[in-house]
Amino acid sequence: MTGSKGTILITGASSGLGEEMSRQFAALGYDLALCARRTERLEALRAEITAEHPGVTIGVKALDVNDDDAVFAVFKEFAADFDGLDRVIINAGLGKGAPLGTGRYDANKATAMTNFVAALAQTEAAMEIFRSQAAEGRRGHLVMISSVSAMRGMRKTITTYAATKAGVAALAEGLLNENVKAKGIDVSIIYPGYIRSEMNAKVEQKAKFMVDTETGVRSMVDAIEKRKEKALVPAWPWVPLGFALKHLPMPAVRRLM
Repeated sequence: MTGSKGTILITGASSGLGEEMSRQFAALGYDLALCARRTERLEALRAEITAEHPGVTIGVKALDVNDDDAVFAVFKEFAADFDGLDRVIINAGLGKGAPLGTGRYDANKATAMTNFVAALAQTEAAMEIFRSQAAEGRRGHLVMISSVSAMRGMRKTITTYAATKAGVAALAEGLLNENVKAKGIDVSIIYPGYIRSEMNAKVEQKAKFMVDTETGVRSMVDAIEKRKEKALVPAWPWVPLGFALKHLPMPAVRRLM
């Protein structure tokens, strides 16, 4: 363990939720292994965090999560650089989408490949590292960033996005079902509600319950630190709304979301 609290690898760390999680985890004393396609933004983030928290070690690497070979290589390189990883947050994602059957299969496929297939590669890479470390007595923590949209099938532009987020939650739930916790690996599924980020900054919508990035991410970090297996965040109003989304008839769901 190189830092006072360990090392966290975060994918998609150059913007949005990943960028803010990097700031907040650094403030808690974690070393960071940050990866994304835009390395210039990662370097700027590293400079910012280092100025604020000079005792934190930050590694940055370029990574397109759609490049399977690169995912495995970068994760292994970070594990070697930091003498192991304590937590991996699978956060990289894409928000493209269009109603099914409207001629934008390209956008929906891109979202499916980035949000699910690439997340599968990241999960495989992380779990290989964690299983190896667990054999040596070192705990690991896999964190999957899903979405409240995963609670039910969603309509129009977010149909595919919601399906991918349900898929990644199911991947993580499969590991919970395997009881990898007994083998030294904790698993958390985080379901963020409406949190303002770069992905949705240009969306013109009446987003009820939208919170700013810092506030929303603080609730995510709190749930992750508590190693909750499943957490809808912020808890209010998303815990009751999440229950409603999962169990209400579809006409009622349409009115809610």
